[in-house]
Amino acid sequence: MSMDHEAVIGLEIHVQLNCEAKMFCRCPSRPGDEPNRNTCPICLWLPGNLPRFNREALEQAILASLALDCEIQKESAFDQKVYYYPDLPKGYQLSQFHMPLAMNGHLNITDANGARKTIRIRKVHMEEDVARLVHENEGRTPVSLVDFNRAGMPLVEIVTEPDLRNSGDAMEFLRCLIRQIRYSGSSECSMEQGTMRVDANVSIRPAGSDQFNTKVEIKNMNSIRSVGDAIAYEIERQKECLVDGEPIVLHTRLWDPEKRVTSPMRGKFEGPCVPDPSVPRIVIESEYLDGVRTRLPEMPEQKAQRFVKQYGLTYEDAATMCSERSVSEYFEAVANCGASSRLAAQWIAAQVLPLLKECDETVSTSRLTPDRLAGLLKMLERDEINSSAAKEVLGKLRGSDAPLKEIVESGGFRQLSEVDQLEAVVDRVLEENPSAVENFRKGASKALGFLMGQAMQATRGKANPRLLKEIMTRKLE
Repeated sequence: MSMDHEAVIGLEIHVQLNCEAKMFCRCPSRPGDEPNRNTCPICLWLPGNLPRFNREALEQAILASLALDCEIQKESAFDQKVYYYPDLPKGYQLSQFHMPLAMNGHLNITDANGARKTIRIRKVHMEEDVARLVHENEGRTPVSLVDFNRAGMPLVEIVTEPDLRNSGDAMEFLRCLIRQIRYSGSSECSMEQGTMRVDANVSIRPAGSDQFNTKVEIKNMNSIRSVGDAIAYEIERQKECLVDGEPIVLHTRLWDPEKRVTSPMRGKFEGPCVPDPSVPRIVIESEYLDGVRTRLPEMPEQKAQRFVKQYGLTYEDAATMCSERSVSEYFEAVANCGASSRLAAQWIAAQVLPLLKECDETVSTSRLTPDRLAGLLKMLERDEINSSAAKEVLGKLRGSDAPLKEIVESGGFRQLSEVDQLEAVVDRVLEENPSAVENFRKGASKALGFLMGQAMQATRGKANPRLLKEIMTRKLE
């Protein structure tokens, strides 16, 4: 944006809750099944059938709301959000429009310049998902099909205040929100797998103004990167409209990830929302809320601060270990097996996570269990193996169930630390490289690195590098 204008951005995030059944019936909550397999008279809304509210959905929605520091309302209720579309068999969607489950939350983010910002969350409300439309254009006549497996899936919609000012902050907010909700266990929050969908409302105004101008809603974004790209494009598009004197019209646009542009979809309209008489009002008592609150785990920020105090990590390392709940639990398990906490954090971040990502595994599914990694790190600390060998052993631990000791011994990874043997290697290397020795004595410090490399090569990488350097330096001097 130019200096005289700023963007005003608000997000609407739909999150599918981790529930075994749909919101108002007992049909399985499995959208990937064969089309129209998970349906019943209730979610198809056939005459004579009434909805039965899913208590598990309420608990998961409360956990998600608490993870975002929201105030749980004592009473909430469902409304009929009326609009006619093929993906709604009954002609309206059940959603908490007038009396949402939770309000007044917030999430702190760190922007690209390292500044801390608070993004307010206006409300979190529950609603049912709609069916999935499948458009087929093969043949002469295009056909639209409907899969009702998704109809009735339990969702929460998270609505932010228009506190975001650029695409980078919007992306960082989504990363933080995903981390918080995953920690709570209430959702997987995967845009790629369809368990989270994001709509962005974007407008621009003169910098310093507190007025809100006409907004445009953007849909069809399937990744955090797409959200950022779509918002950045829309800001520039609206800016060009102002320069050309074109009015900004309230409407909805679609993001095209291939062309990297937004295109008009339809006019923006709000259908009527009226209280639904078939679903009783939800009354949340303090005792019940306290019970759900005890299920909320230690959240990332608090856990990172504890890791700094308890394990002596830097805040940056602690934040990395707390990026995912499973990673934080894995780190603590490794540290509690007796390995150095700092070494464990460094190896998990730099070696373990990249290796598992490359192999499409996670810390929860890999053979590289906490006790096996801790054993490897303790051998490294005791100078039984060097770091180069340890990296090779790490890969073998991931791919085999063989005991650590067996892998080390059979692979010949144990470090060479016998002084007599290392002195013999050093003597031979110095004798074979007189020019490098002479260069070192003339002040060429790089010569030491060359000689060390020759010695490590002579021992096939098994030499204790610290001890080898001590011997090498002593003999050269």
